[in-house]
Amino acid sequence: MLNSSCTFEHLMANNMNQTVLFSTESYTYLKNELLGMHNYINGEIIRKTFPDGEHYMQLLTDLEDKEVVLIGGTINDHDTLELYDIANGIIQLGARSLKMVIPYFGYATMERAVKVGEVVKAKNRALLLSSIPHGSVSNAIYLIDLHAEGIPYYFEKEVRCHHLYCKSIIIAACHELCGHDFILASTDAGRAKWVESLANDMQVKSAFVYKHRTSGDETIITGVNADVMDKSVIIYDDMIRTGGSLMQAAKAYHDAGAKQVFAITTHGLFTNHALEKIQQQQIITRVVCINTHPASDALNSDFLIKKSVAPIIFEALK
Repeated sequence: MLNSSCTFEHLMANNMNQTVLFSTESYTYLKNELLGMHNYINGEIIRKTFPDGEHYMQLLTDLEDKEVVLIGGTINDHDTLELYDIANGIIQLGARSLKMVIPYFGYATMERAVKVGEVVKAKNRALLLSSIPHGSVSNAIYLIDLHAEGIPYYFEKEVRCHHLYCKSIIIAACHELCGHDFILASTDAGRAKWVESLANDMQVKSAFVYKHRTSGDETIITGVNADVMDKSVIIYDDMIRTGGSLMQAAKAYHDAGAKQVFAITTHGLFTNHALEKIQQQQIITRVVCINTHPASDALNSDFLIKKSVAPIIFEALK
């Protein structure tokens, strides 16, 4: 039997080894999921907004020599600065290490300049987060299903960047929807290579649509590259914003003879009532979305099947 001093030392050692978990306000839902999966210490923050719009924050949890995880997405400028401010506060309070989990990295489609003078905002966000000081070890950043594979290389200094993939969730969702008899499709040729690779892993056929740019940002679909007649088609796209590209592709597969069409996305932004518009089109049977973005987590619809990204994050943090 352990004596009282040994028991006290054991408890103190466990407490020292525990990781503190914080989140930005928008990602409280994901923090709560992770708190239910492991004995993290719940990082507490007092927040106030003053009449002039300035935001006050106070970190209440003891962080001296602690390992800390911070969850927050760059979903808009407010959340980006909140993530930056909390991260700096964590290091200022003496944290030994900081891991930042960014489920949705905003401005991922602005990863390069096409026209002279265009601001590469994805790079600027990476540089901002790279400037956060570190504790005893360099900061780590976890990004999920990025729209552009090159974004991790924008991070500088000693930042350790990890790109996590929701492949296991997507594969499981495909099998839940259609068993093993379906065609995995993309919204355009730009995502075709990734979709084809995933289809090969599942030993199913892949498909994509041909697009022709008519003027400016206007495109029309001119055909489908595969025979989808009387087949179940599952369209995968890394993000759904307005749903325009998805609905165009869904119509093309439907018109080519697909017997049913489903959609799976990692990042569901669903701006301007996009989910309702997709449902009203009456082509896509169900949409599956991983809850990397607060907008999708807040939606409640029988048309939408939500999957949690928490297990992917939990495994990566081990």
